[in-house]
Amino acid sequence: MNNAAIQSLARAVIETEAEAVSRLLDRVDDQFLAACRLMLACSGRIVVIGMGKSGHIGSKIAATLASTGTPAFFVHPAEASHGDLGMIKTGDVVLALSNSGETGEVNLILPVLKRLGVKIVAMTGNRESTLARHADAHIDVSVEKEACPLGLAPTSSTTAALVMGDALAISLLETRGFTREDFARSHPAGQLGRRLLLRIQDVMHQDEEIPRVSEKASISEAIVEMTAKRLGMTAVTGPGGKVVGVYTDGDLRRTLDSGLDPHSTPVREVMTVGGRSVTPQALAVEAMHLMQKHAIQGLLVIDEAGNLVGALNFQDLLRAGVV
Repeated sequence: MNNAAIQSLARAVIETEAEAVSRLLDRVDDQFLAACRLMLACSGRIVVIGMGKSGHIGSKIAATLASTGTPAFFVHPAEASHGDLGMIKTGDVVLALSNSGETGEVNLILPVLKRLGVKIVAMTGNRESTLARHADAHIDVSVEKEACPLGLAPTSSTTAALVMGDALAISLLETRGFTREDFARSHPAGQLGRRLLLRIQDVMHQDEEIPRVSEKASISEAIVEMTAKRLGMTAVTGPGGKVVGVYTDGDLRRTLDSGLDPHSTPVREVMTVGGRSVTPQALAVEAMHLMQKHAIQGLLVIDEAGNLVGALNFQDLLRAGVV
């Protein structure tokens, strides 16, 4: 088989599946709305079931629902008949996937689900199937043909089910008013979670790790402190320990260019008065934006009473995964 033939086959698959997906637009109908209402009214969790390829798609749909504000999990229908039905409780909603609507392992547990009073949302390719007829809401995901040239391997049908599952999840997300912050709370290890949840107090250097010198200290003493604490800066404090300025690597370069004696010149004469600072409760991403805006590499952390409680630099944000 030559390259052109391979490319032609691949494009045909994509075109067939794209056509199957486009036909779903007309299926966002009253039954789709009924399914959404059942899920929104669910006092328990959404339990997704499906066999074979439908099971793999169902597992992904359950994960998408759970991460977007709709508590959900996947139960294998064959295992359900051997004890896992105990995971399904009154108040749950079952989302059952079966292209034919006649999957034996799925239909076998329908009577038990009915007795539990569980609402059933079916997603099938056959409106007249057993599963569709016993469902409280049926979403039609039928396709004209599979992308497989043999018409056997689930391809277009699984893609259609996956897309419709995403449509359900995102419709529920928007209706619930699910926010970026809500998403971050369920994804604390992801970059978005770190950006929206991680605070300055979680990444700052504290106590003995904070570089600081008195305003009466010499430039050379400030250099020693900066070198020891390795943050590229030191806080300069006045009476009562209040911050009066900051001395940075940039200030040091300017000092050396000026020809001042670092042993006899007080650091207060060459420091940056005030300096940039953040509060410990601020988001770490705010520190990143502040550093980028002012082209600086470090920040002091000062509490509401004006006390120096921490320090951090750009490397700390990199290590924390905020950048």
